Amino acid sequence: MLPADILGANIFDPEKRTFTLHRGPVFTQLLLADEINRSSPKTQSALLEAMEEHQVSIDGQSASLPEPFFVIATQNPMHQSGTYPLPESQLDRFLMQITLGFPDRTIERQLFEGRNPRAALQQAVALVTLEQWFALQARVGDVQVSGSVLDYVQRLVDQTRYSGDFQWGLSPRAALGLMQAARAWALLQRRQFVVPEDIQAVFGPVASHRLRYQMRSGQQADPARLVLDKVDVLG
Repeated sequence: MLPADILGANIFDPEKRTFTLHRGPVFTQLLLADEINRSSPKTQSALLEAMEEHQVSIDGQSASLPEPFFVIATQNPMHQSGTYPLPESQLDRFLMQITLGFPDRTIERQLFEGRNPRAALQQAVALVTLEQWFALQARVGDVQVSGSVLDYVQRLVDQTRYSGDFQWGLSPRAALGLMQAARAWALLQRRQFVVPEDIQAVFGPVASHRLRYQMRSGQQADPARLVLDKVDVLG
């Protein structure tokens, strides 16, 4: 797979003697990149601009992506053959990493009995309209964060940068993502303000994939928990 297979390419039309943009699968609202770490680093990097700027550049021309736009990706364990580790710059563009694990016994039993969960997708209905989606996003920005909570966030970020436990710490992009995720979590709890528990609830999914490969010691399985345990909420 080449970058053009994701982004698209300008194809020459000999009759009209002009180039026409054939858009790739990235021009969608929800992009699922299955087994992303099986693609080459050059192909992986094709998503960098799309994930950060919500646009792509093809032959020097920029094209905007639909809104809303976000990427969901899966990756295989790094010990499997044919995988390429995602560069830190791309890991940093993923807001969260969530580990699914194995299905529980009830769901797996349904699979054994021949009940295909994919069939349920045909009956899925939209829970919100696009207008409601954008309205919810706007409400996230209205959730308040006190100075003491911001102090706590800065202590967590500083712990990743200056403690010596990691080769490099959370980036400003990661810190901003942590704040947005905490605001969204607080809104889901029907609150208009963030408390330290909101930060703790989202810190693992937001931070772990950004820190895991930078650790100097391989003995600590959960770098986010290491940070949370070392930083006092009250300072």
